[in-house]
Amino acid sequence: MRPLLIVMSAPSGAGKTTLCDRLLQDYPEITYSVSCTTRAPRGLEEDCVDYFFLTPAAFAERVAAGRFMEHATVHGNRYGTLREPVEEALAEGQSVLMDIDVEGAAQVRAFVETLPAGHLMRDGFVDIFVRPPSLAALRARLDGRGEDSEEAMEIRMENAAGEMARADEFGHQIVNDHLETAYRELVEVIEEAGRAY
Repeated sequence: MRPLLIVMSAPSGAGKTTLCDRLLQDYPEITYSVSCTTRAPRGLEEDCVDYFFLTPAAFAERVAAGRFMEHATVHGNRYGTLREPVEEALAEGQSVLMDIDVEGAAQVRAFVETLPAGHLMRDGFVDIFVRPPSLAALRARLDGRGEDSEEAMEIRMENAAGEMARADEFGHQIVNDHLETAYRELVEVIEEAGRAY
């Protein structure tokens, strides 16, 4: 299989993390893209494993140098994906899986489009949006978790509606109504992209 840059997005609660974890477990040739952040490590998080933890100044330097494929500020902290580790993994024949939000995916898509034909990132780019069967089904899933206040739930649902409105920006969409079916569809998309020259 040729190396792929796999970008996956979904509304919170659509099951994307479960699908990504399973993909990484079943395909050792796919590596997870580690993001940079300016926030402090939480719990048992490790530098270079969970995130590359950077000072705000170090992050700003990398932005100024054009080293990020995408970056954003979320809740006062900065997050982003560096170009070099992704290129290095692809050059070594590894596929790279990025689990990012819709806006981050749009930035990566725009970045990849600036690359010349024949570039590993451009040739191996595949973007996938995982959607719940409906907003009502998503709400039921999030309710089942019991983690959110009513106010937080409303914000999540509003964000989900906005993200689902941008699903057509992606090359592929998978409806996660049944996990096994969704996973089979995901594998088909990736194996087909890996074969397509």
